[in-house]
Amino acid sequence: MSVASSARRPSPVLSGLRSVVTAREFGIFLALALVIVAATVRNPSFVFSNDGSRDLLLTPAILVLLAIGQAIVIITRNVDLSVGSILGLSAYLVGSIFVAAPGLPYPLAILAGVLLGALLGLVNGALIAIAKVPALVITLGTLYAFRGINVLWAGGDRINAGDMPDDFLALGTARLLGVPYLSLLALAVLVAAGWYLRNLRSGRELYAIGSDPAAANLYGLPVTRRVFAAFVVSGALAGLAGVLYAARYGTVSSQAGSGFELNAVAAAVIGGVAIFGGSGTVWGAAIGAVLLLTINRALPILGVPAFWQRAVVGGLIIGAIILDRVLAVRQSRRLLAEREGGS
Repeated sequence: MSVASSARRPSPVLSGLRSVVTAREFGIFLALALVIVAATVRNPSFVFSNDGSRDLLLTPAILVLLAIGQAIVIITRNVDLSVGSILGLSAYLVGSIFVAAPGLPYPLAILAGVLLGALLGLVNGALIAIAKVPALVITLGTLYAFRGINVLWAGGDRINAGDMPDDFLALGTARLLGVPYLSLLALAVLVAAGWYLRNLRSGRELYAIGSDPAAANLYGLPVTRRVFAAFVVSGALAGLAGVLYAARYGTVSSQAGSGFELNAVAAAVIGGVAIFGGSGTVWGAAIGAVLLLTINRALPILGVPAFWQRAVVGGLIIGAIILDRVLAVRQSRRLLAEREGGS
């Protein structure tokens, strides 16, 4: 009996391979690979050049950080539309600190940017989790409020590269073994967030809250605290993204980060994070961010007009939402069939 059962049982290697191939993230990764191959065939310098390989790794790093925070929020059945404005405020704060205190060690300026982002995320979290105001309404409002503060603060001025220390700017250009520092930092945050959501109870509770907030409340899960923390984390990551934006581009104005919030939501949705909450991974959101920006670079090389570039991105978002809905319906039917079969 044990021999027969062991013969029927698939090997761990085959089981692991099957789980990888059938994962939603694998399909997104495959689409990314196809885009890179198509652009490289058309123009080999897309990858096989110093600037091409650098941009392929460096350009998505900031959006990856925003997508990670956005994925955590969306998993709880919420959304954060203020991350672009938080990025802009944090970037301008860091530049202003260097202008006011040129000799300040740059790690302290980085910490200030992250703390500002966490504080702004705390405002969102308090209004949404504690005051019970819908996330879409609050973060749409704070998107404009935070941007207005930035415009009022900066006016028509801008922070230039000459106002910031060289060792700070090096974070945006330096490499370690050929890999940009920004990419390594984004990868470290991604690994930490992925491990947290998968292995810690508080991380798994976020999925339970997003799947059914009412049931999570009845079960005794700390829904208010978890949602509050999700927005603080999203704000902190947006603050970190703002710091890296200043280091990467060397110029910060009141419009820094405009439009990033929509790209962050798009990256998470394209990466398989269900817009209705309860499913998805930060890995998928990160791959979605890389795919989104890689498509934007690849389509002009492939001769696609600007209008169709936006249409392709819109089609990816709509397709991801439809696929999520189809998968949800299929899963509910399977669970219903199993329940009826068991009875």
